[in-house]
Amino acid sequence: MKPIIRMTAALALTLGLTVSAIAQAASISGEVKKIDEGAGKITLKHGAAKNLGMDEPMTMVYRVKDPAMLKQVRVGDKVTFEAEEATSGYTVTKMQKAK
Repeated sequence: MKPIIRMTAALALTLGLTVSAIAQAASISGEVKKIDEGAGKITLKHGAAKNLGMDEPMTMVYRVKDPAMLKQVRVGDKVTFEAEEATSGYTVTKMQKAK
């Protein structure tokens, strides 16, 4: 019985670490360069975004999933964000000011 409990605990720990690593890999650090509330877009200067296939730092215009996100930041703010690729382009799905 004890070996089963140990194996289950080890598996749970491994899965927890894997999920945490994936979540960190999807988070991108950047700086707000421009906000266009009318168009629902934000320009971000950011580092590599490997989950989006971007291996080099760059500045890009992104759509935002929720326009309310644009009211939470100002030009010059450092942010961390998550984005996804869609047929209409890249969209920021989560964003918060960097700590």
